[in-house]
Amino acid sequence: MTADSIETREEHACFGGRIGFYRHASRETGTTMGFAVYLPPQAERGPVPALYYLAGLTCTEETFVIKAGAQRLAAEHGLALVACDTSPRGLGYAGEDDAYDFGTGAGFYLDATAEPWSSGYRMASYVDRELPAVVETHFPVLPDRRGIFGHSMGGHGALVTALRAPERWTSVSAFAPIANPVAVPWGEKAFSNYLGDDIDAWKQWDASELMRTRPRADTILVDQGEADQFLAEQLHPEALEAAAGASGQKLTLRRHPGYDHSYWFIQSFVADHIAYHARALVA
Repeated sequence: MTADSIETREEHACFGGRIGFYRHASRETGTTMGFAVYLPPQAERGPVPALYYLAGLTCTEETFVIKAGAQRLAAEHGLALVACDTSPRGLGYAGEDDAYDFGTGAGFYLDATAEPWSSGYRMASYVDRELPAVVETHFPVLPDRRGIFGHSMGGHGALVTALRAPERWTSVSAFAPIANPVAVPWGEKAFSNYLGDDIDAWKQWDASELMRTRPRADTILVDQGEADQFLAEQLHPEALEAAAGASGQKLTLRRHPGYDHSYWFIQSFVADHIAYHARALVA
């Protein structure tokens, strides 16, 4: 593969459209990155808006499109769905494969600045710039109508990406995001290794910290299960509420009794998220 080409792994008819799995050589990570694209039937008549999904710890580009049940909904609304891997793979850094919550499968959607991670763990630039450029070159999607959402670590990534570059992302939502990573074990572990010891640098990749000073003009939708096993220790949605209150950010944070951190939770509310993004993206 050249840097500007893609390799088709497989494609399948799906709800009148097509789901495909692809690879390309990434300039940002220095690795081959996998991604998935669902094109709704409307894409046969012309370019459609694209909704990007960021998955959580240990996941790949296949997790959401297999587990969430979103393609039927995307077909109804005329949205393309794009899902990417959660980190580079195979860089061979010491410690890269030692734990589920750091390294492989746990890129945290930031641009690392500490060695050796800084040369390949550049998921923020990959998601914000490189992947959309690849998708917009090779698929019939509109370059000026992008939405982004995600789950857990990916919810963190979606919020941070949209807060840092509101001019590039029309809409954003999240399922059970790591809302305040500078203050929880998952974030502390990842940020100290990827970014070093400067807490101010960490705050540039924390949705609650960003929301206090860089609110978006639109409403952000967040869903959180109250039976989530990671809620108290790792997620801290109350930090988002406090940040929104301080900055005036419009935030719809919905809490759902009985729901946990799984894709059963995502399946239950993904229709609301697809409809929310469709209202912002589909003309």
